[in-house]
Amino acid sequence: MTEKEKRDKGELYNISKDKTLFEELRKCKVLCYAYNQISPDKVEERKIFIKKILGSTGKNLQVESNFYCDYGYNIHVGENFYVNHNCVILDVAKVEFGNNVFIGPNCGFYTAGHPLDIEARNQGLEFGKSIKIGNNVWIGGNVVVLPGVTIGDNVTIGAGSVVTKNIPSNTVAHGNPCRVIRSI
Repeated sequence: MTEKEKRDKGELYNISKDKTLFEELRKCKVLCYAYNQISPDKVEERKIFIKKILGSTGKNLQVESNFYCDYGYNIHVGENFYVNHNCVILDVAKVEFGNNVFIGPNCGFYTAGHPLDIEARNQGLEFGKSIKIGNNVWIGGNVVVLPGVTIGDNVTIGAGSVVTKNIPSNTVAHGNPCRVIRSI
């Protein structure tokens, strides 16, 4: 089994042992760099270019610079998607965003994780767990969403939160670790 196949199954893998993965990562970094150089007044050019990076999108989306991701093809966004400045999506595994998702500045979505075992970690092993964000979600600035998290529909995540566990639909949540504060 290739390292990419291991990655896609959520198993431990080592990118340095798979030329295909390494090349896909490098290609995406070059695309992100080029995207971040496009002037903000070139709205249509930016929209067309970001669709070259992401796996799938709705028609209406806006991704502010600077934007960074690992592979791009693992990121899927719905309609009315907005990302403010300095977003990082480590898309080792799938990252899905529903419709009407608004993301504040300096947010991170990290599907990549590393073993707690020191020897395995020092060998360069890592794994990925998917992230899923529902419809009608507002994520405040400086939020971090960790591997394996699902955020339901109609959710507001307060600024500065670290989302370590699933957040149910129709709630407001915030904190470190992020937890439900009230239903809406």
